[in-house]
Amino acid sequence: MSAPSFGERGEAAGAILEAAMISTVAVGFDGTSTAAEALAMAADLARRFDATLVLLSAFHGGDGAPSSQPDEHDWAHNPSARTQQEIERAEAHLRAQGIEAKSLIDEGDPADVLVRLAGECNADVLVIGNKGMKRRVLGSVPNTVTHKADCSVLVVKTT
Repeated sequence: MSAPSFGERGEAAGAILEAAMISTVAVGFDGTSTAAEALAMAADLARRFDATLVLLSAFHGGDGAPSSQPDEHDWAHNPSARTQQEIERAEAHLRAQGIEAKSLIDEGDPADVLVRLAGECNADVLVIGNKGMKRRVLGSVPNTVTHKADCSVLVVKTT
Protein backbone atom coordinates (compact mmCIF):
# COMPACT_ATOMS: atom_id res chain seq x y z
CA MET A 1 0.00 0.00 0.00
CA SER A 2 1.52 3.32 -1.02
CA ALA A 3 1.13 6.67 0.66
CA PRO A 4 -1.44 8.97 -0.92
CA SER A 5 -0.10 11.75 -3.10
CA PHE A 6 -1.75 15.11 -3.35
CA GLY A 7 -1.39 16.99 -6.60
CA GLU A 8 -3.10 20.21 -5.55
CA ARG A 9 -2.97 22.27 -2.38
CA GLY A 10 -6.73 22.09 -1.93
CA GLU A 11 -6.69 18.29 -2.07
CA ALA A 12 -3.94 18.17 0.53
CA ALA A 13 -5.79 20.53 2.85
CA GLY A 14 -8.99 18.57 2.43
CA ALA A 15 -7.25 15.29 3.23
CA ILE A 16 -5.48 16.72 6.26
CA LEU A 17 -8.68 18.13 7.66
CA GLU A 18 -11.03 15.44 6.37
CA ALA A 19 -11.97 14.03 9.77
CA ALA A 20 -12.34 17.43 11.40
CA MET A 21 -15.64 19.22 11.74
CA ILE A 22 -15.04 22.73 10.56
CA SER A 23 -17.71 25.39 10.96
CA THR A 24 -15.52 28.53 10.98
CA VAL A 25 -12.47 29.19 8.82
CA ALA A 26 -10.50 32.36 9.57
CA VAL A 27 -7.91 33.85 7.24
CA GLY A 28 -5.34 36.58 7.73
CA PHE A 29 -5.99 39.14 5.00
CA ASP A 30 -4.36 42.47 4.24
CA GLY A 31 -5.15 42.89 0.55
CA THR A 32 -1.73 41.77 -0.70
CA SER A 33 -1.21 39.16 -3.41
CA THR A 34 0.16 36.67 -0.88
CA ALA A 35 -2.88 37.18 1.35
CA ALA A 36 -5.07 36.59 -1.71
CA GLU A 37 -3.44 33.15 -2.11
CA ALA A 38 -4.22 32.33 1.53
CA LEU A 39 -7.76 33.61 0.98
CA ALA A 40 -8.20 31.26 -2.01
CA MET A 41 -7.21 28.28 0.16
CA ALA A 42 -9.49 29.45 2.98
CA ALA A 43 -12.38 29.89 0.55
CA ASP A 44 -11.84 26.35 -0.71
CA LEU A 45 -11.96 25.01 2.86
CA ALA A 46 -15.07 27.04 3.68
CA ARG A 47 -16.79 25.79 0.54
CA ARG A 48 -15.86 22.14 1.20
CA PHE A 49 -17.10 22.25 4.80
CA ASP A 50 -19.98 24.70 4.28
CA ALA A 51 -18.26 26.88 6.88
CA THR A 52 -18.33 30.58 7.61
CA LEU A 53 -15.23 32.40 6.38
CA VAL A 54 -13.95 35.22 8.58
CA LEU A 55 -11.39 37.63 7.15
CA LEU A 56 -9.06 38.89 9.89
CA SER A 57 -6.90 41.99 9.60
CA ALA A 58 -4.81 44.27 11.77
CA PHE A 59 -3.82 47.91 11.51
CA HIS A 60 -1.24 49.93 13.36
CA GLY A 61 -2.35 52.88 15.50
CA GLY A 62 -0.41 55.34 13.34
CA ASP A 63 -2.39 54.22 10.27
CA GLY A 64 -5.66 55.25 11.83
CA ALA A 65 -8.67 53.06 12.30
CA PRO A 66 -10.51 52.22 9.12
CA SER A 67 -13.56 54.40 8.65
CA SER A 68 -16.93 52.80 8.14
CA GLN A 69 -17.07 54.20 4.60
CA PRO A 70 -13.57 54.82 3.25
CA ASP A 71 -13.36 56.92 0.08
CA GLU A 72 -10.70 57.25 -2.62
CA HIS A 73 -8.87 60.00 -0.72
CA ASP A 74 -8.61 57.81 2.38
CA TRP A 75 -7.22 54.99 0.24
CA ALA A 76 -4.31 57.11 -0.98
CA HIS A 77 -3.30 58.34 2.47
CA ASN A 78 -4.43 55.64 4.85
CA PRO A 79 -3.28 52.01 4.46
CA SER A 80 -6.01 50.76 6.77
CA ALA A 81 -8.66 52.36 4.55
CA ARG A 82 -7.16 50.56 1.55
CA THR A 83 -7.22 47.29 3.48
CA GLN A 84 -10.85 47.90 4.49
CA GLN A 85 -11.80 48.38 0.84
CA GLU A 86 -9.95 45.20 -0.16
CA ILE A 87 -11.75 43.29 2.60
CA GLU A 88 -15.14 44.60 1.45
CA ARG A 89 -14.37 43.53 -2.13
CA ALA A 90 -13.23 40.10 -0.96
CA GLU A 91 -16.37 39.63 1.16
CA ALA A 92 -18.60 40.57 -1.79
CA HIS A 93 -16.72 38.15 -4.07
CA LEU A 94 -17.03 35.34 -1.51
CA ARG A 95 -20.74 35.95 -1.01
CA ALA A 96 -21.22 35.88 -4.79
CA GLN A 97 -19.69 32.38 -4.66
CA GLY A 98 -22.21 31.36 -1.99
CA ILE A 99 -19.75 31.50 0.90
CA GLU A 100 -20.91 33.12 4.14
CA ALA A 101 -18.26 35.76 4.87
CA LYS A 102 -17.62 38.43 7.46
CA SER A 103 -14.60 40.33 8.75
CA LEU A 104 -12.96 41.35 12.00
CA ILE A 105 -10.38 44.12 12.13
CA ASP A 106 -8.46 45.48 15.09
CA GLU A 107 -5.46 47.56 16.01
CA GLY A 108 -2.17 46.03 17.07
CA ASP A 109 0.65 43.70 16.15
CA PRO A 110 -0.59 41.59 13.21
CA ALA A 111 0.33 38.21 14.72
CA ASP A 112 -1.25 39.01 18.08
CA VAL A 113 -4.37 40.44 16.44
CA LEU A 114 -4.81 37.40 14.18
CA VAL A 115 -4.46 35.01 17.10
CA ARG A 116 -6.88 36.99 19.29
CA LEU A 117 -9.50 37.51 16.57
CA ALA A 118 -9.33 33.84 15.55
CA GLY A 119 -10.17 32.99 19.15
CA GLU A 120 -12.98 35.56 19.30
CA CYS A 121 -14.69 34.12 16.21
CA ASN A 122 -14.13 30.55 17.46
CA ALA A 123 -12.17 29.61 14.35
CA ASP A 124 -11.60 25.91 13.85
CA VAL A 125 -8.72 26.64 11.51
CA LEU A 126 -6.72 29.81 10.79
CA VAL A 127 -5.24 30.11 7.30
CA ILE A 128 -2.20 32.35 6.81
CA GLY A 129 0.44 32.86 4.14
CA ASN A 130 4.05 31.94 4.74
CA LYS A 131 5.47 35.38 3.95
CA GLY A 132 8.25 36.05 6.44
CA MET A 133 8.97 32.42 7.38
CA LYS A 134 12.13 32.14 5.25
CA ARG A 135 13.77 34.90 7.27
CA ARG A 136 13.62 32.68 10.35
CA VAL A 137 12.98 35.76 12.38
CA LEU A 138 11.51 35.01 15.78
CA GLY A 139 8.85 37.69 15.43
CA SER A 140 7.56 36.89 11.93
CA VAL A 141 3.79 36.75 11.69
CA PRO A 142 3.50 33.11 10.50
CA ASN A 143 5.95 31.83 13.11
CA THR A 144 4.23 33.69 15.93
CA VAL A 145 0.73 32.66 14.84
CA THR A 146 1.62 28.97 14.56
CA HIS A 147 2.99 29.01 18.10
CA LYS A 148 0.26 31.06 19.77
CA ALA A 149 -3.03 30.16 18.06
CA ASP A 150 -5.51 28.03 19.99
CA CYS A 151 -6.87 26.52 16.77
CA SER A 152 -5.24 24.58 13.95
CA VAL A 153 -3.19 26.73 11.59
CA LEU A 154 -2.80 26.09 7.88
CA VAL A 155 0.23 27.89 6.42
CA VAL A 156 -0.11 28.35 2.67
CA LYS A 157 3.10 28.49 0.64
CA THR A 158 2.76 31.90 -1.02
CA THR A 159 6.41 32.85 -1.54
